[in-house]
Amino acid sequence: MSTGILALLSLLPIISVAVFLVLLRWPASRAMPIAYVVAAALAFFVWQVPANKVLAASANGLWVAGTLIYIIFGAILLLNTLQQSGAIRAIRRGFSDITPDRRIQVIIIAWLFGSFIEGSAGFGTPAAVAVPLMVGLGFPAMAAVVAGMIIQSTPVSFGAMGTPIMVGVNTGLSADPEMAAYAAQLGYAEWDGFLAFIATKIALLHAIAGTFIPLLVVGVMTRFFGKNKSFAEGFQVWKFALFAAFAMTIPYLLVATYFRPEFPSLIGGLVGLAVVVSAAKAGFLLPKEDEIWDFDDKENWDEEWTGSMQLDAEDEATPVMNIVRAWSPYLFVAGLLVITRLPYFNLEPVLRGPGILTTWSWREIFGSDITASFQPFWSPGTIFIIVSLITLALHSLKVSEYKIALGKSFKTLVPASMALVFTVPMVQVFINSSGGAAGYEQMPLVLAEGVANLTGSAWPFFSTFIGGLGAFVAGSNTVSNMMFSLFQFGVGERIMADPTWIVALQAVGGASGNIICVHNVVAASAVVGLIGKEGAVIRKTLMPFFYYALLTGSVGYGIVNMSTGVINAGFILAALIFATMIYFIIRFNRSGAS
Repeated sequence: MSTGILALLSLLPIISVAVFLVLLRWPASRAMPIAYVVAAALAFFVWQVPANKVLAASANGLWVAGTLIYIIFGAILLLNTLQQSGAIRAIRRGFSDITPDRRIQVIIIAWLFGSFIEGSAGFGTPAAVAVPLMVGLGFPAMAAVVAGMIIQSTPVSFGAMGTPIMVGVNTGLSADPEMAAYAAQLGYAEWDGFLAFIATKIALLHAIAGTFIPLLVVGVMTRFFGKNKSFAEGFQVWKFALFAAFAMTIPYLLVATYFRPEFPSLIGGLVGLAVVVSAAKAGFLLPKEDEIWDFDDKENWDEEWTGSMQLDAEDEATPVMNIVRAWSPYLFVAGLLVITRLPYFNLEPVLRGPGILTTWSWREIFGSDITASFQPFWSPGTIFIIVSLITLALHSLKVSEYKIALGKSFKTLVPASMALVFTVPMVQVFINSSGGAAGYEQMPLVLAEGVANLTGSAWPFFSTFIGGLGAFVAGSNTVSNMMFSLFQFGVGERIMADPTWIVALQAVGGASGNIICVHNVVAASAVVGLIGKEGAVIRKTLMPFFYYALLTGSVGYGIVNMSTGVINAGFILAALIFATMIYFIIRFNRSGAS
């Protein structure tokens, strides 16, 4: 069968997701079973993957879904515990003391705090922390999820202490034994040095595209969730948004250039938080009192904005908790994530070792080559649960109040997690479709090969979208890099472009794919009980994804074609994208002032 036909067939599971979930607006619990059936049928009948392997991939998907549900439960429990203790009210009051403006709040929480948590833990943890925190502060659930998804871009390549590069790109490229010799030719006798060389390019591309991410977050929020449905109201805080962007991306780029790939997002987010929060407390670039922006009254919200998680009204007569004490559980979460992930403390071998308590495995599922594993002490879910228990003492919470938090958490968890039971098995069948009697590569690689054959030398424009496709279906930048890094390197050589830049574009595209990833949207929505609205979330995040993938692809094309001159198609398109953003900033601010 020709590569083109196979590529079209590989598209069918993705098309089914787009049609049923995004266009027809079906809930994921209805749309994803169809996508699973399509993927499984293709794997069995066309790729001729043995039935036991299709079943094994499905079982592994259920296993992975269970690990995600565990994280979601921990995040929900922590939020409900803070609600019971009164900490959420204190945190809300703390933000109001800085500014009640929701645009500033979402930049600080989603962009800066989210980037820091992404750098320390990754794998959806920022959504599990930042999204429920925003809901606790009074954001509509869907607004919180959309904001949490959009920032899943710039910090992702260096998330979980650089895992997408140190594991994803590393595993993908090292599959070719000749790659070490190529690195040595460039002067990198040490493989880690070669990875750091690629990481610097990745960080540069991210820093460029990340310039407008905070602005897009607030613009999308005011357009879809504001009373006036206006981009202009978001773009009016453009000075603060750009300031917050540079406060994170400048240290991020410096760390990636002069240190190791484990730390850019973690340090960039932390430095950005310190700089921006201090500046905000001093009133730097904040809106004037008569320009404060807030959501409309709750009774006027669209029904699809709210999830099943409902926080009880606070007793205004109750004294407000000290702000440091209120924030202390989140400080514990961040601290435990950093301590367990930093190589300096060397806790990973202890927490992820082969012992029966530390690693639960299901090896060679149904006689296949697929193995499932879970390290409970490494999971962020365990950290959330431990911190919720610590909060009992920190906030002098009664056991009866903690039981209420537990009950609410289970009540929210069960219906909200159903979509994951169908989503993750589809993903696992899709990416485990190699090794069949037909001899075809796995579906994502076949699809990428088909696109590469069509694009030729224009490939850099499309390489980010292929990386994004990998993350869209796999739910992970790391997995996308594992699947496509070596393929992208080979395409770079074929079109006579610097292959390390093409790999960098792959990693950046894989990060941007997290913005629209079904897997992550379902998980983030589940944290706040937003059931059946996954397609609506993706429709609102499509524009930021296209901005990110197209801008970085254009810059990448311009860089690898600089031999033809600085004035080339890539740099021209990138300049047009920047000019468009600047035009809208000027236009919306003029309309807001008039």
